[in-house]
Amino acid sequence: MSETTHDGGVAVSAPPSPDEGLTAAQLAAKYGLAVSGARPPLREYVRQLWGRRHFILAFSSAKLTAQYSQAKLGQLWQVATPLLNAAVYFAIFGLILDAGRGMDKDVYIPFLVTGVFVFTFTQSSVMTGVRAISGNLGLVRALHFPRASLPISFALQQLQQLMYSMIVLFAVAIGFGSYPDASWPLIIPVLVLQFCFNTGLALIFARAGAKTPDLAQLMPFVMRTWMYASGVMFSIPVFLADKPQWIANVLQWNPAAIYMDLMRFALIEEYGAENLPDHVWAAAGGWAALFAIGGFAYFWQAEERYGRG
Repeated sequence: MSETTHDGGVAVSAPPSPDEGLTAAQLAAKYGLAVSGARPPLREYVRQLWGRRHFILAFSSAKLTAQYSQAKLGQLWQVATPLLNAAVYFAIFGLILDAGRGMDKDVYIPFLVTGVFVFTFTQSSVMTGVRAISGNLGLVRALHFPRASLPISFALQQLQQLMYSMIVLFAVAIGFGSYPDASWPLIIPVLVLQFCFNTGLALIFARAGAKTPDLAQLMPFVMRTWMYASGVMFSIPVFLADKPQWIANVLQWNPAAIYMDLMRFALIEEYGAENLPDHVWAAAGGWAALFAIGGFAYFWQAEERYGRG
């Protein structure tokens, strides 16, 4: 295009841009651009997550190694901490409050230690999960990767820590007369189901903690209440024998109690099936599937909001 100037010259103007009149969305589509950090479809998100599996494993192992790097006893605290908790609970609940009523000492001590170790697995997964995003904002903002990698890696870290604790748990069980038998292989499916449940729970609280960082300050009180309601230190049916049956049913069917009781059933020779609620394996699988699938979908829905604001 051209036009005549006031002195008789001809000025040539630039031709109109081929992008003139296009909206931002149309421009992005034309040049193949995508929103930075946009949430991918669920199937693609799972594929990306699988591609980061080596990072998840390495990150969880590094966190586990660094956890007690400043302590002189180092990784021994992975076992010593829940064992000391069990000793304190035994002194208070076992000796003073007689929480082991109805059980011989040879049964109650492994019963208590198993409960403490198994519940600590869930408790630690939740407590690290709630800080998975809010406590790693530098990493979240600096690199592009599926954010679910973080809570999953923290749940995996707690599983690795439990593996060390299981050595002590086996020693306690054997020391009090529960030797390896046909029920011990049940430990593997119990741990798999509890890990799936814990991971889903960590994903849920990771999203909640990313939006409300103060949730991390509230969770210790929530977890302590859950522990006391799950029969870590006492047998729910025995302790609530004089209460309405529905109260004992509700407490026994909560997932923490189910996974603890299944582990006790697998490990302790005299802790028989009569101590378990009906359809306990179906309940354990149902809780694991519900939280693993639901927690993953819930976390994925907010993928593009993590690390912003």
